[in-house]
Amino acid sequence: MPSYTVTVATGSQWFAGTDDYIYLSLVGSTGCSEKHLLDKPFYNDFERGAVDSYDVTVDEELGEIQLVKIEKRKYWLHDDWYLKYITLKTPYGDYIEFPCYRWITGEGEIILRDGRAKLARDDQIHILKQHRRKELETRQKLYRWMEWNPGFPLSIDAKCHKDLPRDIQFDSEKGVDFVLNYSKAMENLFINRFMHMFQSSWSDFADFEKIFVKISNTISERVMNHWQEDLMFGYQFLNGCNPVLIQQCMKLPEKLPVTTEMVECSLERQLTLQQEVEQGNIFIVDFELLDGIDANKTDPCTLQFLAAPICLLYKNLDNKMVPIAIQLNQVPGDENPIFLPSDAKYDWLLAKIWVRSSDFHVHQTITHLLRTHLVSEVFGIAMYRQLPAVHPIFKLLVAHVRFTIAINTKAREQLICECGLFDKAIKARGMDSTEHIPNYFYRDDGLLVWEAIKKFTAEVVDIYYESDQVVEEDQELQDFVKDVYVYGMRGNKASGFPKSIKTREKLSEYLTVVIFTASAQHAAVNFGQYDWCSWIPNAPPTMRAPPPTAKGVVTIEQIVETLPDRGRSCWHLGAVWALSQFQENELFLGMYPEEHFIEKPVKEAMARFRKDLDTIVSVIAERNKNKKLPYYYLSPDRIPNSVAV
Repeated sequence: MPSYTVTVATGSQWFAGTDDYIYLSLVGSTGCSEKHLLDKPFYNDFERGAVDSYDVTVDEELGEIQLVKIEKRKYWLHDDWYLKYITLKTPYGDYIEFPCYRWITGEGEIILRDGRAKLARDDQIHILKQHRRKELETRQKLYRWMEWNPGFPLSIDAKCHKDLPRDIQFDSEKGVDFVLNYSKAMENLFINRFMHMFQSSWSDFADFEKIFVKISNTISERVMNHWQEDLMFGYQFLNGCNPVLIQQCMKLPEKLPVTTEMVECSLERQLTLQQEVEQGNIFIVDFELLDGIDANKTDPCTLQFLAAPICLLYKNLDNKMVPIAIQLNQVPGDENPIFLPSDAKYDWLLAKIWVRSSDFHVHQTITHLLRTHLVSEVFGIAMYRQLPAVHPIFKLLVAHVRFTIAINTKAREQLICECGLFDKAIKARGMDSTEHIPNYFYRDDGLLVWEAIKKFTAEVVDIYYESDQVVEEDQELQDFVKDVYVYGMRGNKASGFPKSIKTREKLSEYLTVVIFTASAQHAAVNFGQYDWCSWIPNAPPTMRAPPPTAKGVVTIEQIVETLPDRGRSCWHLGAVWALSQFQENELFLGMYPEEHFIEKPVKEAMARFRKDLDTIVSVIAERNKNKKLPYYYLSPDRIPNSVAV
């Protein structure tokens, strides 16, 4: 009678093993086996991290094995099991791999196909077509769209983390509990004694040092020492936490009536302001988005205020970016003066602090939350709803949405756009010239990573799609793209996302957006938060007094009374510390330990991708040598594969 050797790999994460009964059935082209209990006498099967082998003898020839069915039945208590993969050695000496990388819960069962990636057009056998269809039907019941807040992309229909499908939950809730992480932060930063001192102001800037931890972090210490300087202020628009707002000023806006006479002491080329604009030396950051928004009312005892400033910057003769004019609200007028570097010291300083606070709000809500977390969640939900596990695009993307839906659900539970073509977004802001605008490391490193990802996705696309027609006729792919557009982006044309994809090149570009957003873009705007925001006056999360309406009246006491109180400062510090930490066992860009792909051409493409990323790591490390402010957020060895924090 034919005999098969079945090898079963259990996950190594916490609680991955099981004591339940595990049964296996084989489905072949000419017959199906009976259900076999996988059990060895006097042996603890399916322990965490174990790889166990079993001999399975069948009564008759099964032909080509098409499916493997696994059933789990209760032994004592319900005991979830994480199955990594199964390999099958046939009676003829062939090896077949069946990737799984999923949890089997309760009295559950799972049916696996072999690991070869297949488009729907490749499946001609009825049982495989049926398996493909049933998998999506099941997933679409599990992964449902829900409106979290009006105007936001739709999110997963789950009120809390435990409501999520088991496969996308965190391995351990402890590691992602925000309250617990805050507590760790408070303990690590030694700031518990200030935690409850709300409405208690600091006495001066130096007083903030009581909660500032001088760890061996050159950037945060340098920010503390130089935050008042115009050079440090300007530098952050290029390489700080939010390097996506600055753009070249092609025309001075009428709502900012600044003149050459106002700023001539800042202009170094003996040109008028208009001539500097024409030469491309003037840049602008406009926080119009904040105009008319009510300040957060989370603390009823503290009045909080927002501004919507416009900041004009100048590229000086040293190619450094410096601010030359700040208007704190959108409508010009006598009570909305344009603040200048030539004004009194504290007038100018408070104007810059207001800009930094506005930048903090836009960074957290738009750059970070909306354009990385929520957009990546949209990709994840659509992927699970429309792409079966055998689809090559599922296999490519699954590592890049790992834990994203879980972290966002946790955030909605406890705390709380345009299509991201990186190269085109940079160009649209007039920030693409490396010669004219040097030292914009976010752009330089981002483009290197973007091109490496694009090259990789193009190779994978070419392996599975021999022509543009195959792309256009792949209904599962089109349904995925449509789901993103209709539900995730709410059918908004201005989002820049397409309703369909018709060419291999556009598919590669789309996949690059998905992967870059989830990995590099999130890393660029997330992991520098402690570096740039831990010194509270440099990134105030709240302002307790309205913007000044006149010049010559600001005092240091007024500035300190405007900045966050002691209690809120501590919460802010704990938050940016917790957000800047990598996850335990973090997987970085190019790391694919779960082998969803088994084909040699894709594995070779992955190897080339890793080699390209290693080259980028070396280039960035060389550039950063001896820099007082190194930029490393887009070094691939510091870019997690997915949004998971």
